[in-house]
Parts: sequence; C-alpha cells; structure tokens
Amino acid sequence: MPTPLTREVLGWWLVTRVALFVLSVSAPLLFNRGGDYPNVWKAWLQWDVWHLKAVAEFGYNHGEPSGAPLAAFFPGFPLLVRLVSYTGIGYVAAGIVVSAVASAVAGVYLARLAQYEFPELKGIGPNAAMIWYGAPVGVFLAAGYTEALFCAFAFPAWLAARQGRWARAAVFVALASTVRVSGIFLIFALLVEFVTSKKRDWLSLPWLALPAVPVLGFMAYLKQIHGSWFAWQDAQEKGWAREFTWPWISLVHTFEAASKGHFPADRSDWTWMFRAELVTLFVGLILLAWLFWRRSWGEAAWVAATIGAFCTSFWIYSLTRATLLMWPLWIGLAVLARRRPWIGRLYLAVAIPLAAIWAAAFFTGRWSG
Repeated sequence: MPTPLTREVLGWWLVTRVALFVLSVSAPLLFNRGGDYPNVWKAWLQWDVWHLKAVAEFGYNHGEPSGAPLAAFFPGFPLLVRLVSYTGIGYVAAGIVVSAVASAVAGVYLARLAQYEFPELKGIGPNAAMIWYGAPVGVFLAAGYTEALFCAFAFPAWLAARQGRWARAAVFVALASTVRVSGIFLIFALLVEFVTSKKRDWLSLPWLALPAVPVLGFMAYLKQIHGSWFAWQDAQEKGWAREFTWPWISLVHTFEAASKGHFPADRSDWTWMFRAELVTLFVGLILLAWLFWRRSWGEAAWVAATIGAFCTSFWIYSLTRATLLMWPLWIGLAVLARRRPWIGRLYLAVAIPLAAIWAAAFFTGRWSG
C-alpha cells in the first residue's frame, strides 16, 4: 500500500499533469497567429523534443535528421522512448509517457529526501514535491525532455548517498549518467559527498567508479561513428554555441541578449527568456551561498558544477530548465515556506502564473529555455 507521503505527492503530480494538459490544448488555440485552425495535439513536439525523437527513431549515425547534431544528446532517454514506442503510440507520446512516469517517481523521492534532511518539519516532503511540480519551468517535467528521467535517478541516488548506501547511490548515478551530460557533474558531487560524509565507508569506494562506465561507453561509441571521444561536446559547440567562454564574457553576452532591441521584434520571447536566465543565475548563487553556509558540500558541488557549466558557454541559457535538477532549491523553498508561511504564499503567487506563461510559450513554439 502506498504511504501517506506517496499518496499526497502523487495527488500533486496528477493535479499538475491535468493543468499542463489543459494548457497544451488551450494555448495553441488562444495564441494562434495563423489563419488555419491549429493542430493542438502537435503542441508537445517543440524544440529538443524534435532532436530526442530523432535519436530514438534514427540513432546517431544517420546525419542530422532534425537539423542539429544528435551526438549532443545522451542515449538513456531516447532508448526508453524507442522501447515505449513499440506499443504503437508514437515517439512523441512515448516521450510524454516516459516523463510522466519519471516525474511521479522523482517527486516521491524528492519528498523522501526532504523528509530525511529535515525530519523535524512534519509534512515537508510533499510540500517540496508540490513546489517542484509547480516550478515556473515545470512544463519540462511533462514534455518529452530529459529532466524528469534524470531526476528519477538522481533524487534516489542522493537519498541513498545521504543514508550511506554508496553502492545503491552509485547505481542510480550511473543510470542518471546515461540521460544527460549533467551526470558527469553528479558523479563529481557524489565523490565530494563521499569524502566529506560521516557515513563514508572506504570499502564502498570502488562502487563510485561505476557511474563513469556509461559515460565512457557512450564516448567510445561516438568515437567509433564520429571519430572523436568528445563528439558530444563538439555537437554542443556546433549546434548550441556551447564552446568554452570565460564566465564574465558569457555574462556580458547574456546581458546583451537580454537587452531590448538585440533580437528582431518578432523574437521578443528570446529577450524575455534571457532576462529569466539572469534572474535564475542570481537565485542559483543565493542557493550556493546557503549550501556553503550549511556545509552541505556535496550539494554545493552539484549546484556549483551545474551553474559553472552554463556560465562558461557563449551565453547563459537553459539554466532556468536546469533548476529542475537542483533538489536543494526545492527543498530549501519548502523549508522557507514552512518556517515563513508568507514566503510560501508569495512563491505560489509568482510561480503559478509564470508556470502558465512558460507552458503557453512552449506549446506555441516560442523559445522557452
């Protein structure tokens, strides 16, 4: 039988999934700029969904069927999408199914992790999950993106690490490392957590090498078909301007992109999203300071590595979406909301409208991070 915590989390999961479904149907109708009646069922096929669908359908050695180098995407999510698509529901629907199941699992483990970290705050777990599901960029937990699946592995991995169950943690981090390049940062964070933990067991140290296996395996595969161990990084640079840039230069580029008039008038959504990236960076730095103050070294390593990766590209973008992976942020907000209820109410007053705006932007094909 599901525990009360699990039932409450799944209740929030269901409510937010229904809300996003309503937006996916209504947004293309309300914001239709063309003369033809829009196909609202194609609202989920946007941006990276095209590329992940192409990987699931064609693999990595069929050129660029989606118009971008596919080596940038790790194989875990597309592989699951391909398996689910054998039911006959199609690749886009399969991606939605994978994300739906993964977001439910991740929400439950986020709640368990929050309750483990703050046992004195009764009910903090479901609150953290609710805040996470209601995040401004929560639409990416429902669409055929990699965030939900990564979190479904990363959250139980970190709970296991905090409990001193290092073998279990290593297995989950290895699974997360098949989904996103962020797995490399999670490997680093796990090593920091092990070294600084009072529950470290040196006999378990060899297990921490396991997460490197899928990463090296993917790199070796790309070497065979593209001739480079770092073909995934080359693809990131070619398709998304992820070449190394000094953080202060990246910040200048981002401020320029967030300035009015930098992009054509019909791409005002780009300007708006770059402004959101700057706000997210500020929030991330506050979160990092809080983690250092708490001496949460493993979590600090995770957040610092994630922010650092985004701040060393040509410009900072998709950091908003990456906040979904930062479990300390959602747990921290839940703690604040419990200790200062007005902060919780303020968060919901801001987050819910933003979540609707972000979802509407995504479902109508506007840039949404």
